[in-house]
Amino acid sequence: MTNGRVPFDPGHSQMTKPLMRLIATLLLFTIGSVQADQPFEPNYDESLIPEYTLPDPLVLIDGTVVSDAETWNTKRRPELIQLFEEHVYGRATGKPEGMHFETLDDEPQALDGNATRRQVRIYLTEGTDGPFLDLLLYIPNEGRPVPAFLGLNFYGNHTIASDPNIRLNLNWMRAKGAGVVDNHATDDSRGTSASRWPVEMIISRGYALATMYYGDIDPDEDDDFQNGVHAVFDKQVTGELAEDTPRPLDAWGSIATWAWGLSRALDYMTHDPDIDGTRVAVMGHSRLGKTALWAGATDERFALVISNNSGCGGAALSRRAFGETVGRINTSFPHWFNDKFQEYNNNEAALPVDQHELIALIAPRPVYIASAVEDQWADPHGEYLSGCKADPVYKLLGTPGLPSESNDLPAVEEPLKTGTIGYHIRTGKHDVTTFDWQQYLDFADMHLERNP
Repeated sequence: MTNGRVPFDPGHSQMTKPLMRLIATLLLFTIGSVQADQPFEPNYDESLIPEYTLPDPLVLIDGTVVSDAETWNTKRRPELIQLFEEHVYGRATGKPEGMHFETLDDEPQALDGNATRRQVRIYLTEGTDGPFLDLLLYIPNEGRPVPAFLGLNFYGNHTIASDPNIRLNLNWMRAKGAGVVDNHATDDSRGTSASRWPVEMIISRGYALATMYYGDIDPDEDDDFQNGVHAVFDKQVTGELAEDTPRPLDAWGSIATWAWGLSRALDYMTHDPDIDGTRVAVMGHSRLGKTALWAGATDERFALVISNNSGCGGAALSRRAFGETVGRINTSFPHWFNDKFQEYNNNEAALPVDQHELIALIAPRPVYIASAVEDQWADPHGEYLSGCKADPVYKLLGTPGLPSESNDLPAVEEPLKTGTIGYHIRTGKHDVTTFDWQQYLDFADMHLERNP
């Protein structure tokens, strides 16, 4: 063990990958898919989108129409959760029995005295020699207990602000991060993601900010689930497997695992007397936007859910096959989803669910979906349409839903944020900007009442 975690060794883990899983994966990539030697060419032409029919979120598998909230809550919602677990994200384990917390830092004069900086270690097993997650919080010093935003970061808590007292993450990281050397963070990476995390603005609006490194939960590498929390908890999902036996097709992929980690952070936040655990918004960008949506769908304690440029496997409709497709994402990142999802490579029409039903699973809680004009890879129109097609579920449950009856994208930088489903498309690229955060804070003001 290193630093309380299983050492990350992608070279070794690739050598131990079960042969049967490898063969099955290769067959799925080959049958009915583009040959591996042919480059992927994304479609960005609306006229070339295949004809498709979306599954109706308000019709049970047996054909029964859902016409009341009780049927939705007791039958259709559990049915959809099971379908997404089986065909897309995979099943996760539950809350660890031995989980406990340790406060490592509590500075009440952070941000010129306006906030408390708190660094908490979440131990996932009894004792301190098992896996742990490091959660960083900035909490306003006024108006406690306060609502909060919770989100995962890509390269360590120390990257979200230039504060030298934030603990430097020592775990394995993807090499593309600024200041990352030999897959580990250096001091040069401090504050390199600060533009995505406007801490002072969030605090000034009366909200706490909580974040942790997603690699603490599961390294973002196709390592056959040998590292991160899988090293300890995977058998609770898969059971004991004989040598060379593939994992169950519906076992949790990385997105489901990262979402599980968000729920563990929320476990702590409901324990912290300075945070109102009933008013926590979960937010994520890109692959972590997919994660935030799944976390919000599966953990109803999250009071508000925000998807920033989440694209395929997130807010974008899979059946549109626009930009990044199911086949492309499974080829590039086979560990993000469960193995069953690979059966839908270039076969999206066979999926028993689509992403508007993921949005619907958050109902009646508020959800905000954000896109960017230059992020065609994430299919902005498909992200918006998921909100449109989830609207009937919100309306059934008595909320205002999406404040638009049009399937056409709204005007750029004219947010729809007066309903329970919010949406905007802004200028610019695949990123999180100040404009995005301004809309999220406004939306939270409507739904999370800073001083209820």
